[in-house]
Amino acid sequence: MTGMAFQRIVADHRIMAGMPCIRGTRVPVVTLIGLVAEGMTIGEILVDFPQLTVDDVREALQFAAAAVDQATLPLPASA
Repeated sequence: MTGMAFQRIVADHRIMAGMPCIRGTRVPVVTLIGLVAEGMTIGEILVDFPQLTVDDVREALQFAAAAVDQATLPLPASA
């Protein structure tokens, strides 16, 4: 996923303190990832956030995957 361009995700210090958000909204990527983690479907998310599209949610998931892929996470060593 390295080098992937994100068209729908922006980070602007004037919007949500620079948190990555869906372009043209104040919906942070982290909010969408949390909703998916809680078991919401994309359809359910779109009902709650009608300003979003399926592609917005999918790109948020891709963005999160790319961020984790490039990060060193503080996980405990497995036994």
